[in-house]
Amino acid sequence: MTLPALPLDGIRVIDFSRVLAGPLCSALLGDLGAEVIKIEPPTGDDYRAIGPFSGGESGLFNAMNRNKQSIVIDLKRDEGRALAQALCAQADVVVENFRPGVAERLGIGYAELSAQHPALVYASVSGFGQTGPESHRPAYDIILQAMCGLMDATGSPDGAPTLVGDSISDVVSGIFASWGVLAALLARERTGKGTLVDVSMFDATLSLTAGLVARYATNGVAPRRVGNRHASSAPFGAYRAKDGYFVVAVLNNRLFERFAQTIGQRELIDDLRFTDDATRSDNETALRVCIESWSGTRSIAEVNACLSAAGIPVAPIQNISEALECEQARERGLLVETKGADGATVRLPRQPVHFSAWPATRTTRAPGLGEHTQAVLEKYLGLDGARIAELRTSGVLGRGKDMIQETNNA
Repeated sequence: MTLPALPLDGIRVIDFSRVLAGPLCSALLGDLGAEVIKIEPPTGDDYRAIGPFSGGESGLFNAMNRNKQSIVIDLKRDEGRALAQALCAQADVVVENFRPGVAERLGIGYAELSAQHPALVYASVSGFGQTGPESHRPAYDIILQAMCGLMDATGSPDGAPTLVGDSISDVVSGIFASWGVLAALLARERTGKGTLVDVSMFDATLSLTAGLVARYATNGVAPRRVGNRHASSAPFGAYRAKDGYFVVAVLNNRLFERFAQTIGQRELIDDLRFTDDATRSDNETALRVCIESWSGTRSIAEVNACLSAAGIPVAPIQNISEALECEQARERGLLVETKGADGATVRLPRQPVHFSAWPATRTTRAPGLGEHTQAVLEKYLGLDGARIAELRTSGVLGRGKDMIQETNNA
């Protein structure tokens, strides 16, 4: 049996989404071989204007819109909506992240499209989902981190609640949306029917905090903020060395005994304050003093080498540059070099899953605004050059600078 070049070869995705969560969903599908056609308003996805920039192109836009084709259609116009609907009628998947109700007003809602195309898989990513009292509320990552307990659980016990250092709610929502699309495509193979995949950033962020949710579901108590340590285990956190901080993870008595012996403090094994995980956690402050009396006289490199040699889980705290440029990340190919529109080298993230049955997944540059408009309309809708020129002249394909106001309402 000859396998396709990539697992999603032959799947066509129409992507109406913008900024982060929706575009990441469709980018992940494109990584696996799906053909992704991104439909943008005349002034483009908002992320095109957000830095940092390289060669005049947004790095954030490039990362979230790799492997896509871009066409411009003004969905405020009847002819624009008709074009979009015609493209969706030939697609396997539609992805959008408008606020609930906006896609329906634009003529590209699930009910309307699926009535003509029952096999369509339609992913809607929104702040609070398609139902519930908050469903029409706009959402940003900071709003979700605040509302879902993530900020409250992050930071020092005596400090302010703290944001996680990236737009994690957007990212996890995009991942869950791609997972939902794949499940729906698998089910469609069996039933022939598509479905609506309703992804709420609120739901996804709460699901991300799996440990917090599990603890609360068990005892009804909201976990407290504990800073750079584990909520219920010790030593399991960040500790000071002579030249900075390192992390260590000790989760059972056997490992703790080895740890105590390695740092030359075997007496800790028989100390009643440290007899098991629970008592070590309760007495973490005292345990920290003992650990840092040893590590505080050594460099991070020395601590890392010593504990690693003993089989203790340990690591230096790296910045993103150190993480991406380390030998492990290079071996796994987490950044891929490809050619940008101007021919210069562009580095883009590659999705992290490796498959034994397929070669390396696809990573190509993001498209210029409307770069593929003519090619897509000719190939899939059979429009000739004269008709496309008419549509350009009339503004349906983005002659004007007026952006669809509804696209700001996510």
